Amino acid sequence: MITLVLGGTRSGKSQVAEALAAEAGAPVTYVATGRATDEEMAARIAAHRARRPASWATVEVGPDLPEVLRRLDGVALVDSLGTWVAGHADLAPDGTALCAALRDREAAGAGDTVVVSEEVGLGVHAATEAGRRFADVLGDLNRAVADLADRALLVVAGRVLPLDRPAGRA
Repeated sequence: MITLVLGGTRSGKSQVAEALAAEAGAPVTYVATGRATDEEMAARIAAHRARRPASWATVEVGPDLPEVLRRLDGVALVDSLGTWVAGHADLAPDGTALCAALRDREAAGAGDTVVVSEEVGLGVHAATEAGRRFADVLGDLNRAVADLADRALLVVAGRVLPLDRPAGRA
């Protein structure tokens, strides 16, 4: 099963995803797409680590996210697509390869995949070209992952809202 968990900054999306991964069963691999680039980011990463069970493995990835996902067995929790996109200097991640890796994991029965991503469409319109490009790329990637996901959830203020598929889509 593929689950996409969307939400804004501090919405609680990662905590919801962690609970879903824990419910799906062991083993769980936390796939971290961000690295500490300053003290504030280091503190956020430390808070995420402190919440996770010690039994969970952690894998840090960069552009190689699709390849890493293909090699994992068991539950995989990817946190998050926004930091994965931002980690590409050209803001051009291979979303097609990511979606193929997600489908391949599901088809192979490798385990559930929970994907966390920022819902950029609810925020302030970016003032810079780079900011608008980031929002466009991540928005397109979110839609592509949502299209193949078995379920998509939106987390707002810690509350979970299931997102229905558009009419006419399976």
